[in-house]
Amino acid sequence: MKSYRKEDGGLLLFRPELNAKRMMMGAERMCMPCPSLHQFVEAVKQTALANKRWVPPHGKGTLYMRPMLLGSGAVLGLAPAPEYTFLVYASPVSDDYFKGSGGLNLYVEEEYDRSARLGTGGVKSICNYAPALKAMGRAKSRGFSDVLYLDSVEKKNLEEASACNVFIVKGNVISTPAARGTILPGVTRRSIIEIAYDHGYQVEEGVVPVDQLLDADEVFCTGTAVVVAPVDTITYRDQRVQYKTGVGSVTSELYSTLVGIQRGVVEDKKGWTVEIS
Repeated sequence: MKSYRKEDGGLLLFRPELNAKRMMMGAERMCMPCPSLHQFVEAVKQTALANKRWVPPHGKGTLYMRPMLLGSGAVLGLAPAPEYTFLVYASPVSDDYFKGSGGLNLYVEEEYDRSARLGTGGVKSICNYAPALKAMGRAKSRGFSDVLYLDSVEKKNLEEASACNVFIVKGNVISTPAARGTILPGVTRRSIIEIAYDHGYQVEEGVVPVDQLLDADEVFCTGTAVVVAPVDTITYRDQRVQYKTGVGSVTSELYSTLVGIQRGVVEDKKGWTVEIS
């Protein structure tokens, strides 16, 4: 999650209760105790205030915040840890997660899987990130920004990228894979779905065949770090498809609304932001 500086110098958080609920869900799956929603949100607020001088100026970046639950203790066997630490660490970051990329260039990964049905693909745990490093590193060595993973059973339906959710735009319809346990239920993902509805788009959450990439108008990725990132090209087997990006795109429209709410320059009619004082 992030802390945002307003034009008047104040600080905002964006939907912190959803991050708290996601940690609670993940902790239950991983057999870990978890702070309450109130404890989580208060810890994040206090961390942001303690690091207020490190929050970049309005529009120049954000304070990236990572709440973490860590197990430790004197145990060698396969069992839940005997003790746990809840901590929040933070770092100022720019808004350019992909370091200068005007649009992402993605590669559809068919050799490696990110997650499996009935596993922990929907839990924000290290077991979802470490397995993605090999495929992501190989793709980056070939000039791609990241990889898109397919489902592990049929290898024909989109899941997500290494660290962000994916959306496809065709006309007035925006499609995204459903969060049914194999992909992360991103807070940015959920927010973009709601914003898209408000803007009059038809949003479909379900099975998204990889073939839909071939005739899509736009593709974009969402996540706390990437925010809403336009995809310039996707390479699938021997085909490379280019998409619309920039001014006038659906991606740009949704990005502007989301970031405007997060930074306090667009009216927050949904009560998503929390002011820290």
